[in-house]
Amino acid sequence: MHGADLLITEFISSEGLIRDASKSIQKMTFEESEHPLGIQIFGHDEESLRKATEIAASRNPDFIDLNYGCPVRKVVSKGGGAAMLKDIPKMIRFTTAVIKATALPVTVKTRLGWDDQSKNIVEVAERLQDIGVSAISIHGRTRAQLYGGNADWSLIYEVKNNTRMHIPVFGNGDISSAVIAREMKERYGVDGLMIGRAAVGNPWIFMEIKTYLNDGILIPPPTLAERIDMLRLHLKKSIAYKGERCSVLELRKFYSGYFRGIPDSKKFRTILITTESAEEIENVLQEIIQTDAPPAPSAF
Repeated sequence: MHGADLLITEFISSEGLIRDASKSIQKMTFEESEHPLGIQIFGHDEESLRKATEIAASRNPDFIDLNYGCPVRKVVSKGGGAAMLKDIPKMIRFTTAVIKATALPVTVKTRLGWDDQSKNIVEVAERLQDIGVSAISIHGRTRAQLYGGNADWSLIYEVKNNTRMHIPVFGNGDISSAVIAREMKERYGVDGLMIGRAAVGNPWIFMEIKTYLNDGILIPPPTLAERIDMLRLHLKKSIAYKGERCSVLELRKFYSGYFRGIPDSKKFRTILITTESAEEIENVLQEIIQTDAPPAPSAF
């Protein structure tokens, strides 16, 4: 709808999948129009990952993506996500098990390393390629950095320009605009760009980037009316997917993105994050529209 060439689901716990947890199963729901799409899984147990791969593959995605990059404490503390960067042989063993469990392509999302003393992504990428990984996406930070500081793309460049590498290499980190996306693509020569946080509340970023990459044109940002229409659609689809209460709460993290750059929007965002129902949200959106509307022409 907004120009993304490839989609990946929210990451899904392998333990949740094999236990048939409703939230985990729900995350594998997608529409045919969303292809090509990969289901992303993570876990800390080899057998659980293998079984989860079989379950995910049965939903007919185009590929399986392994998350070895999530830095969140509750994931890492159990040995999942970026924790794999502390034990590369284990990462390779787990990845091999997943590749053997499916005929689908398997891709990996990871980081530069665990910390500044272990930025081993060049070696890791080679080893993942050698066991059959079909593509790799690299976030330009270590786990220790979390999301702080600036992403370092120099090692992503080394991976891409390693003469032994032949699989696609995608770069990720700090791509927040079409101008930055083009700069990263041209400077580091990656095969593609992965967008994460910058798309939260801003689904238009994909078309903005593609238009600038392909045509050199910076398209104008969406109007306030377009943003509100998209927010309404977002809420409607989310309610159909996971119910009103959860959707209303979850939408709170998207408001800053939807209204970024809109003058005097802070007061409305402050109200929106306190709403408790879809009806309340709609009332606030109506107020925003009326406030933005031009004054009626005078009769005199």
